[in-house]
Amino acid sequence: MFDLLIRDSTLIDGTGAPARPGDVGITGNRITALGDIAVGSPAGRTIDAGGRVVCPGFVDIHTHSDLTLVADGTGESKLRQGVTTEVVGNCSFSAFPIEPRRAKLHADHLAGVTAPLTPWWTDFDGYAEALGDQGLAINVAPLAGHGTLRVAAMGLDERSATAAEVGRMQRDLALALEQGAFGMSTGLTLVPSSYGDFDEIAALARVLADHGALYATHSRSIPPDERASVAEAIDIGRRTGVTVEFSHLAINRPDRWGHGAELLAMFEDARDDGIDIFFDVYPYDASSSPLTQYLPQWVRSGGTEAMRGRLAVVAERQRALHDMRGGWFDGIPWLWDRFVICGSPDGYGINRTLEELAASEGINPYELTLQLCERYGNELNVVLFYRSEEDVERFVAHPLSVIGSDGNAIPLEQSDGCPHPRNFGTFPRVLGSYVRNRGVLELSDAVRKMTGEPARRLGLGDRGTLEIGAIADVVIFDPDTVIDNADFGRIADSPTGIDVVIVGGTVVLDRGIISTDRPGQVLRRGSHHANA
Repeated sequence: MFDLLIRDSTLIDGTGAPARPGDVGITGNRITALGDIAVGSPAGRTIDAGGRVVCPGFVDIHTHSDLTLVADGTGESKLRQGVTTEVVGNCSFSAFPIEPRRAKLHADHLAGVTAPLTPWWTDFDGYAEALGDQGLAINVAPLAGHGTLRVAAMGLDERSATAAEVGRMQRDLALALEQGAFGMSTGLTLVPSSYGDFDEIAALARVLADHGALYATHSRSIPPDERASVAEAIDIGRRTGVTVEFSHLAINRPDRWGHGAELLAMFEDARDDGIDIFFDVYPYDASSSPLTQYLPQWVRSGGTEAMRGRLAVVAERQRALHDMRGGWFDGIPWLWDRFVICGSPDGYGINRTLEELAASEGINPYELTLQLCERYGNELNVVLFYRSEEDVERFVAHPLSVIGSDGNAIPLEQSDGCPHPRNFGTFPRVLGSYVRNRGVLELSDAVRKMTGEPARRLGLGDRGTLEIGAIADVVIFDPDTVIDNADFGRIADSPTGIDVVIVGGTVVLDRGIISTDRPGQVLRRGSHHANA
């Protein structure tokens, strides 16, 4: 007796193996039969897949849904894409550990990246309890964030950590790993993670290596270009033995577009040298972040209120304007016509460029940028078009890449603008545009990059593949129609062709209808499917 039986399927199992016909039997929360299941086998419910693809649920290895899922556990924008597991805590921003004395700094640090919500817990266990109280439709696999570790240990100060502060971060990280975190992330162009030097990061990476956990790095911006950034990530892996995930690989300098092969050769050479490194990528030629992230690092030291106080001093404001004219990150010139406001608390400037807004207000764009950062802090978000589709395709196709959205699990109805379409369309876009329409990837390989490979990298031994005994996180989609319907400058829209999503044996999405069931779990490294 099966609880759920899926008939007439095209099975793509997540390993990269070719598609094959077959059926799937599910009992409880696990797959208990695969292949040709006898006609007449009893089941509580039978789904006729009609030849459509049945594959493992998608594992989004790079997200910022840490607090959005505390606010709303449905995770609608990801659930409708077929995502069954969100990996949170990326780019140095995580919801733990929280130092109660610095609760306001923690909230300010997280506000623009995930959600403007103040944590009421202190550690991984407390965060997991908050998610469990909310109720989850999808699973959550957390990383600890270096920025959050730094805030807890020493606030948002722009300085090197003392030995005692590094020791505090190491202890906090070890506790998070012991409680089940899957690793640690950095955001080495983002305050305050960017204030940590190589030795500080290496000291934390050694803790990760000792626990067999993952190091996911939003890399440091190092002159002359992105090759130096990749080299630092490789060096961390070489010196500490940690497994390295290079986050959202991209070439952000227009003068470097088309040089993706050089970066890929660096990854390949590192692998040949015995360094365990891979990278995630999302299928768009634009990023999104709070506008404050592009200011000089010293301007952002201490948080939003400190920034406002600093910019109120004439000499400090002039210094900020002077430094901004040198470019952002590693000297990339400001591309004012490529910065588009996509979200602000009061709707200011939505879908307009900084160039347009500066002209309409009669001020130079440098001064406008400072004014907007003063007014909105970390809560004004921009989309920045500074990448090339040629590079994106090359990175998506490479054997070492996995797919991660860099987005959030959020309701489709948003009141604060037009968020980046990666929140709503990453996985259908790969399947529809990069597989079916462009032929950049074979279908079975695309599924591997979204399921089995990210699960393997995380150590999720019972998820990510269709096999007997695996947790029944399953997606049914139509390979002939699947496509993203979200686009830049438009309100959110659901994808087409993602028909059924099953989480832990429970049908959560059924032809557009979301169930009230909440079978999602907080996953823990080492126990995989344990619910907090």
